[in-house]
This record gives sequence, structure tokens and C-alpha cells, in this order.
Amino acid sequence: MIFLSLEMQGFKSFPDKTKITFDKGVTAIIGPNGSGKSNISDAIRWVLGEISSKSIRGTKMEDIIFGGADSRRPMGYAEVSVTFDNSGMMGRLDCPYDEVTVTRRYYRSGESEYY
Repeated sequence: MIFLSLEMQGFKSFPDKTKITFDKGVTAIIGPNGSGKSNISDAIRWVLGEISSKSIRGTKMEDIIFGGADSRRPMGYAEVSVTFDNSGMMGRLDCPYDEVTVTRRYYRSGESEYY
């Protein structure tokens, strides 16, 4: 299964809608310590169904929601979407579409939704 893109909004250190497109070949994410690199892998793990907050480096699920900053109010929800290429024969999901997007949203109130 091939990732085409990852979109995050309100997830950990990504308060603004952020989209990462994975082109063919190798994709590398680099940056200094504390820049949010590991939050990207946490987002992928979370959108695919992770239920343990400790597995995504938190103490409670609410920790995934952007908590605010000096110049920014906390967000009320976190949302992550991952889009897969479903056009190949290997690793294909059982649906008729060439692209499949899975979205997970979690609200500060504790409610959660999948799309």
C-alpha cells in the first residue's frame, strides 16, 4: 500500500492545516530537535487506529490536540487524513476506488469520528 498524502489540522504541533504529499521514490523528513518530525509518524499511527495515548507519546488522548501557544489559542479538535493509492494489485483494499482516504477526528470533549 502506498501513501499519497497526509493532512493534519490541530494535531500536536500542527494547528494549521498541513498537507504532506508523498511522491514516488524516497520521502525524508528532516529538521532540528523539537520541530515536530515524530509528530508526523504519530499522526499516521493515530489515523490508522491507535488507541493507546502512550504509543503516540501522550498521557491521555486529549494530548494529541494542539494545546495553544503564546500567540495562539488551543484547538478544540485534532484531525488527520491519510490517502492511499489503491490502484495497484498488491495490497489493494476491497473497494472500487483508486484512491482511498481515511480520516479520524477527536474532539476535546472526548468524542471521536472516523470517515
